[in-house]
Amino acid sequence: MTITNFSLGGDLPVRRLGFGAMRLAMGTFDGPSRPAESGIAVLRRAVELGVNHIDTAGFYGRGEVRANDLIRTALAPYRDDLVIATKVGPLPGPTGAPSEQATPGQLRGLVEADLRALGLDRLDLVYLRVGGMAGPGGESIADRFAALAELRSQGLIRHLGVSNVDGAQLAEARGIAPVAAVQNRHSGDRGLLAECEQAGIAYVPYFPLGGGAQRLDADRLGVVAARLGATAAQVAIAALLAASPSVLAIPGTGSLDHLEENLAAGNLDLTDQDLVDLRG
Repeated sequence: MTITNFSLGGDLPVRRLGFGAMRLAMGTFDGPSRPAESGIAVLRRAVELGVNHIDTAGFYGRGEVRANDLIRTALAPYRDDLVIATKVGPLPGPTGAPSEQATPGQLRGLVEADLRALGLDRLDLVYLRVGGMAGPGGESIADRFAALAELRSQGLIRHLGVSNVDGAQLAEARGIAPVAAVQNRHSGDRGLLAECEQAGIAYVPYFPLGGGAQRLDADRLGVVAARLGATAAQVAIAALLAASPSVLAIPGTGSLDHLEENLAAGNLDLTDQDLVDLRG
């Protein structure tokens, strides 16, 4: 990986290999909670290893264990170079999973809740997370994004992002306020990635190591991993970073061992042949 940094919104430099906080409190949205102490240890070790971009959300949690609380306990007072990105939009449904969507009028409360939980006066980056676990598209996001843009103008948010969107929704958002980052499921949407790269927008794939109904191509990854003496997860992360200088990888884990493995992928250099083999 020859380019290691990216400037979010043009003024927040972050390392392109960051950390996703979803699995700190739970393995899955319907699974049991993890011990808070393990999440705190993972966060502190991540920052020790150079992570300065943490992706979180108020709905990342299970029971009394909440990712934002863990972040504040582990890392506050925060280092000056630490960038914390969060997401608003989803609300708990009947099962407790974040399956409902907030109205424009409810977004201020969600942003203020994140500010309180994280112990911040301003959030570095807030994504409007659209829809559920299905693919993006099919609805207007203008009213909700405009509500976040108003909070940005009031100084509660530094930069805005959108998550789980298609090209039309991104264009709709950009017509309202600057978009610093797009966070979509890792699916190889080259068109949207190219648009972000041209515009200086970060592209942040979620589930970068597989998740939900999506699985990585273990056979192709295994061939390259064996050749490099690496793990398949490390090759997957390195391939994401090689896809574009605008890509930010945010693999998450609740395990110290997996954390060390994931972050070591930043030192993995893929050759042209490796990339050809991964594309198949």
